[in-house]
Amino acid sequence: MQREAAGEQAQAGTSALRGIGLMCVALVLFSALDTTAKYIATRSGLPVTQVTWLRFMSQFVLVVMTFGILAVPRLLYSRKWMHQTFRSFLMLGSTMFNFMALKTLRLDQALTIGFLAPFIVALLAGPFLGEWIRWRRMLAIIVGFCGILIVIRPGYAAFEVGMIFAGISMSCYAIFILLTRYLARFDPPEVTIFYSMLAGVFVMAPFAIADWIWPADAFTWAMLISTGLWGGLGHYVFILAYRHAPASTLAPFIYFGLITHTTLGYLVFGQLPDIWTVSGAMIVIASGVYLVHREHVTAVERRKAERDALNS
Repeated sequence: MQREAAGEQAQAGTSALRGIGLMCVALVLFSALDTTAKYIATRSGLPVTQVTWLRFMSQFVLVVMTFGILAVPRLLYSRKWMHQTFRSFLMLGSTMFNFMALKTLRLDQALTIGFLAPFIVALLAGPFLGEWIRWRRMLAIIVGFCGILIVIRPGYAAFEVGMIFAGISMSCYAIFILLTRYLARFDPPEVTIFYSMLAGVFVMAPFAIADWIWPADAFTWAMLISTGLWGGLGHYVFILAYRHAPASTLAPFIYFGLITHTTLGYLVFGQLPDIWTVSGAMIVIASGVYLVHREHVTAVERRKAERDALNS
């Protein structure tokens, strides 16, 4: 029995490490997506509508090629198609406003503002999912918000309209996460992935065509097409990570994205975060890790209470 228990623990540990590794790979891919989008937005002169549409269109083609054209009717079948459609628009909004933010913000600035999304999710999980938070997690949310204020420094730093765009992108993404958690009860992951692209492909098409500017060279075309690869492969690897390890294990490693974004920001654009961004990011990360810890403790307490109720 002891050997079997030890074997199970070793297997669980290996699976957790695999999940952490996949999470880190996904974050590298997401950093590549943001870096490519910023490069296109600042160096090519192409409109955001065109860049956004090609990002979703290239991912759409990749997904159809992966699953096969005959699988499309199955991927379109959803028990909650209206929720999936709304989630798809949120994905479009989050992506487009993020691209707009990256025109003026450094990669690390945009990402740090995006770190506020888990706190918004924790606040909204009560009214939307019935997952109410206690005072400790509320305090962590307040502290995390203070960290964002240090990054933005309202009234002291030069105002950047990109910060507004980053805030809108983050808000869309927070509600997107809530809907993703809700839809996991009804639809398989591949259906949710497929629906997430539809608004970007079909709604953005007329705007992209109206604003269309032909890319100057093959390199720009390659950069545009690669956005779909980074985004699509990143989301797929992200989902695989959660199949190998629980959310409580993986959540703290999301902040590894600050390292990857900062590294690519320096290598490609020669930009490094200032002391305000570093200080604010550290506060947000510490608050986020504590929030994850409290969620884990609450989950353990809930499972213990359920076992005690069954045994009584």
